[in-house]
Amino acid sequence: MLGSLIIVAFFVIGVLLAMYGLMPESLIESHLSFYALCALMLFVGFSIGHDKKTLNSFRSLNPRLLLLPLMTIIGTLAGTFLISFVLPHRSPSDCMAVGSGFAYYSLSSIIITDTKGAELGVIALMSNIIRELSALLLAPFFVKYFGRLAPISVGGATSMDTTLPIITKYSGKDFVVTAIFHGLVVDFSVIFLVTLFCSF
Repeated sequence: MLGSLIIVAFFVIGVLLAMYGLMPESLIESHLSFYALCALMLFVGFSIGHDKKTLNSFRSLNPRLLLLPLMTIIGTLAGTFLISFVLPHRSPSDCMAVGSGFAYYSLSSIIITDTKGAELGVIALMSNIIRELSALLLAPFFVKYFGRLAPISVGGATSMDTTLPIITKYSGKDFVVTAIFHGLVVDFSVIFLVTLFCSF
């Protein structure tokens, strides 16, 4: 949770600096966010490629659980598509782009801000932070009423890192590998799905 609060704090600082003209105009209009995104993807690749033990443990995963990331993606996209009908000022593609962040707010909000504008980028940032916080704070509720896989799906891309301790505590240690696999696949889908829906 501390990591989420730090990200939000940096976002607020950036907004305030820009509002009060404390940032050079050339820096704001540059492609700095694109280069930051490239660096972010590079480090994600490093972390995945470096952890050979986790990659090998996927071989022992129950074949049915391999479908969990797909179900998370389909469920999220279906939900955001339906919610777009009660948000007349937002298109289905806008809502689905925001949902495609799967709690990976740093990556999705950068792409959405660059392609759809700052307003939707802020919405993406806040909605994806809320998704992560929901997994962190409501995991016992999800397990009780929806089963032990529910916190993993709610955690989205964060099920392999920030929400993993909570998932382990309430879903059980036997779902650790499932949560890491789920987070890895959903994490990898973010850049493709967000970019796809932002192109409409």
